[in-house]
Amino acid sequence: MNHVALDEGLPPAAAAPQESAAPLPQWRRNVRRLLRRKMAVAGAVLVLLFLLVALIGPLLTGSPTSLGLTHILAGPSGSHLLGTDDLGRDVVARIAGGARVSLLAGVVSTALAMAVGVPLGLAAGFYRGWTDSVLMRLTDVVLSFPYLIFAVGMAAILGPSLRNVIIALAVAEIPSVVRIVRGETLVLRGQDFVEAAVADGTRDASIMWRAILPNMTNTLIVKATVAIPAGILGEAALSFLGLGVQPPQSSWGVMLTSAQQFLAQDPLLALFPGIAIALTTLGFNLLGDGLRDVLDPRELQ
Repeated sequence: MNHVALDEGLPPAAAAPQESAAPLPQWRRNVRRLLRRKMAVAGAVLVLLFLLVALIGPLLTGSPTSLGLTHILAGPSGSHLLGTDDLGRDVVARIAGGARVSLLAGVVSTALAMAVGVPLGLAAGFYRGWTDSVLMRLTDVVLSFPYLIFAVGMAAILGPSLRNVIIALAVAEIPSVVRIVRGETLVLRGQDFVEAAVADGTRDASIMWRAILPNMTNTLIVKATVAIPAGILGEAALSFLGLGVQPPQSSWGVMLTSAQQFLAQDPLLALFPGIAIALTTLGFNLLGDGLRDVLDPRELQ
């Protein structure tokens, strides 16, 4: 009876302590930290905006190759918000079509570079020895050429087309991916959990793909946000030089090329695609900077 009386006299918190709230998942904490960075949020908004333009823009604006010879070089109006080009094609439709080409080139070339560079970097950092030496020497050969110069050479050899531009940009990006993955693998290779897996007889492939690779995901995400705008700029440069997308297909680089001869007459023809390139790359770079800060291991502690 005495015990009951004592228990009844205790405060509710002491008599039945409440369970502490479950900690938020890591990804939700990362999202919250990212949302507190205004520049990163601005970058994400720009990226989403151009993704929407690329996905649904051509459906709303019509074909970017439709000619309108009765209103050549027309200024902005209700029917043509940004005017028309030298063949009467709607500039908004051309920019929307160019967004699809540029983002496709940037995203797919980065994905291909990751698909090839990640396994090579894992193998070089995990096995070391002659495997590392051979892969690094090949990487050094490609890195001895500037990124854009190498891509121009590859595109000139393969021929002008969007597919070949993507291949050229991917090959030019592979060495940097290999170096980053190799460096991360060398660090993780010496960690206790990897050494324990090796001592336990776990297969090399399982160690690399299930133990090492998941621990460098954050680094690869940040690398992708840097590589995609490089691919967008590369596609625009190659198309501008006549080595990428060919007219009448729409591309921001193609638009800049055709606008050269009309700069004095209608400078807006070059201004609008230039702004589109600048805003898209700026968005990815701001987002990449924010992700780099949020996913920094020191921030995650």
